[in-house]
Amino acid sequence: MTSRRRTFPAVVATTALAPVLMLLSAPSAVAAGTPDAAVGAPATLDTLSRFFARDGAVTPAAARPRIEGPAVPVRVLSPDFVAGRAGAPVARVEFHAATAVSADGRKASVWTARRGAGGWQVVNIATGDDEIRYAKEGARRLTGGTVFREPQIDAWYVRRGAEVLPLDEDAVRAVGAGGTTLAAYRERVAAAYGDKLPGSAYARRGAAGGYGGPAGTAPDAASGTAPGAAPGAAPGEAPGGPTAWAPAGPTAWAAALAAVLTAALVVARRVRRR
Repeated sequence: MTSRRRTFPAVVATTALAPVLMLLSAPSAVAAGTPDAAVGAPATLDTLSRFFARDGAVTPAAARPRIEGPAVPVRVLSPDFVAGRAGAPVARVEFHAATAVSADGRKASVWTARRGAGGWQVVNIATGDDEIRYAKEGARRLTGGTVFREPQIDAWYVRRGAEVLPLDEDAVRAVGAGGTTLAAYRERVAAAYGDKLPGSAYARRGAAGGYGGPAGTAPDAASGTAPGAAPGAAPGEAPGGPTAWAPAGPTAWAAALAAVLTAALVVARRVRRR
């Protein structure tokens, strides 16, 4: 089943988001020494109050958001792995996420990323708790495994050793209910995205947005919907569709957003699959 997931970027380019639902004044940036400190800061809780009140279900004062549990690293498919670089892990950490809960029980995922010397900052808020939920499910399925997302098809997996198991319907469609081997998974993603990696002719002509790069080359975090994304596309999902290589998370979008950052908070829609 497909539903809509909304995001509330902390720093975004308004021209890059479609559709724009409403514009709110931005709070001052919160920088902290750890992801948990950034998530629990008073300014973050104030932003969460307005996030939960955006549809009028509650007032900001009545939302009374709380943070539930620690922030966890969120990993996404690595282009180095797709390219077959020796020793490259299947996924890399793009940001950390923690669950916020409103007084009426609704949940949101609060994303944080390191902003250079500025420390950790909240870069996005998304409805639901996908990041934490799949982290827990992956730990249940394969103790000690690595949970990661393949953003091009919005699929979640857990990998331990040579075993890769699906955690959602999109992953089941990709690798089957019984999962696959790490080698077979790499063959699949190499066939799907190998000619669409950052630096490829495909990326240079702008088909995948023309931005993003190998691990360690992107500036630290900004967030929102990727520039050029189709309406309703998930962050990290290029308009070219499931076969397009797209930036995986906040760090990959920073370079493209840097020239057009605004001091605004925007609520935007994003695809959410269950």
